[in-house]
Amino acid sequence: MRHRNKNKILDREKGPRELMLRNLASSIILYEKVKTTKAKAQAVRPLVERMITSAKAGDLSARRGLIKVLLQKNSVKKTMDVLADRYKERPGGYTRIVKLGTRKGDGAEMVQIELV
Repeated sequence: MRHRNKNKILDREKGPRELMLRNLASSIILYEKVKTTKAKAQAVRPLVERMITSAKAGDLSARRGLIKVLLQKNSVKKTMDVLADRYKERPGGYTRIVKLGTRKGDGAEMVQIELV
């Protein structure tokens, strides 16, 4: 039974799953919209929201926390400089998931996750 287990497994071991989500979060921050499956988008959404919220503090501790999670230095820089200023007045809800239909090969539900 999986009572009270919120996180999605995504058919991967813990290490590869976490790295995949960190890479996806970096891509969302850099390109501001990414086409992916619905399950991955739902799994990465809280991670991106947390990164932007912590970047809004704007201090060294927030930058170090972002460096721990995000793999690319460009994404840390963009989060601290651009996105923190953009969402300064917004209390939350920085991402949007838009349904695109199903993938031709396996029928997986495809979505586009983007920054609002």
